[in-house]
Amino acid sequence: MGDRPGPGTRPRRATLAPLVAGPLLATALLFAADLDPGHPEVTRTAAVAVLMAVWWVTEAVPLAVTALLPMVLFPVLGIMDGRDVAPIYFNHVIFLFIGGFMVALAMQRWGLHLRIALRILLIFGSDPRGILLGFMVATAFLSMWISNTATVMMMVSIAMAVLLELEATAGEARVDRYGTALLLAVAYSASLGGIATLVGTPPNLFFVQLFGELFPAAPEISFVRWLLFGFPISLVLLVVVWLLLILLFTRKGVAPTVDRATFRSRYEALGPIGFEERLVLIDFCALALLWVSRADLRLGGVTIPGWSRLFAHPGYLNDGVVAVAMAIALFLIPSRREEGGRILDWATAVRLPWSIVLLFGGGFALGRGVDVSGLSSWIGHQLRLVESFHPIAVIAALCLLITFLTELTSNTATAEILLPILAALSLSIGVNPLLLMIPGTLSCSLAFMLPVATPPNAIVFGTGRLRIADMARTGFLLNLAGVLIVTIATWLLVRQVLGIDLAVMPAWAAR
Repeated sequence: MGDRPGPGTRPRRATLAPLVAGPLLATALLFAADLDPGHPEVTRTAAVAVLMAVWWVTEAVPLAVTALLPMVLFPVLGIMDGRDVAPIYFNHVIFLFIGGFMVALAMQRWGLHLRIALRILLIFGSDPRGILLGFMVATAFLSMWISNTATVMMMVSIAMAVLLELEATAGEARVDRYGTALLLAVAYSASLGGIATLVGTPPNLFFVQLFGELFPAAPEISFVRWLLFGFPISLVLLVVVWLLLILLFTRKGVAPTVDRATFRSRYEALGPIGFEERLVLIDFCALALLWVSRADLRLGGVTIPGWSRLFAHPGYLNDGVVAVAMAIALFLIPSRREEGGRILDWATAVRLPWSIVLLFGGGFALGRGVDVSGLSSWIGHQLRLVESFHPIAVIAALCLLITFLTELTSNTATAEILLPILAALSLSIGVNPLLLMIPGTLSCSLAFMLPVATPPNAIVFGTGRLRIADMARTGFLLNLAGVLIVTIATWLLVRQVLGIDLAVMPAWAAR
């Protein structure tokens, strides 16, 4: 669960040009163009979108600051009432993120995530390729629930301990290539694990909220519905990464067998599981179970009723309600290790990435403005030329574009810029919006080539044990594999899970 945050500071020279270019481009569009005569709000919204896109892509100012622009510019330019813009910044998807992240912070506070990771590594034995797979499974599982950045920071420390152990017995030269594979495995698995769940990465959450805003009559994309197609895609990509890393880095001079005692000693150093860890584990498992079982689950002709039916108004309950409820519970349970303390306290909770919360809100506001101003319809009309192409070709092309674009931009910012456009395009060419928006969302998390693409890439590169050529070469192949897999999965799996019929435009998408 995470995304690349904006850097705290950058040299002034690096940000001055885009800082000025954004407003200049927006002003030029505002005064020199009339995109839709008789509807000036279309051009005005486009100008705001251009300004935000330039600043988001270049990070001329912190991403969260750019996200606040609709709160000021939409009322000033007559696009939306400020009283309508403000509530968009906080909604049930925001609280899904907040509640889920608080539970994750509780896991980190008491070390439960480390216990889970080491236990998984012990299961996979001592064979070098098994260890590689063990690191990938542990990293991917944790990143399904907690920040990708926090996951990699923890797993890199374990990976470095393993590499040092190997170097002590076999020498640095023999371990070098295996070390590259191990560190890349940790970085890539963190990104792929986030694909599997709604809370795994910000683009997933942004898609769900934007989709609900644009198509309020559409069926809900619940936690379990996303899991049913997101998890298989994540699993297939993990297998591809594992096989590719073995092919590229472990064919010659395979690292010697890792002594399982390395993991056993670290696991035993944690001591027996404590009261706090046990309570967080129970809360975490309950949260996952409640998410999965809240809404009705349809498997072929069989429908398994969700627990929300037990309430008078099941529609009032959503995944955000569940997340906040389970987070609140942790604030109520006393800790045995800290006198007067609780399982989760506010000192821990304030470590929430509030910049990401604002980034979400800004993206939601921009998406709403693009829709209500008519800009989405205008964009869709301009892109009608792709109507003559087969939908699978359109899906593959947009996956390729987004995958390589997100190498240079924030994953969340990429989603916030492009998903409203994909929604408009789908309506214009007469296809189900999910058919374009879902692969677009997934592609935002497929950034494997460059250290600047995601925090996991940057963290492992920062160990000084990776050559950028190795990351770029491996990442390029994985980018292409990701495009292919997401395209095929969209065409086959998503159509089955979400019941997409290419021949019929759903009634909920009609405008």
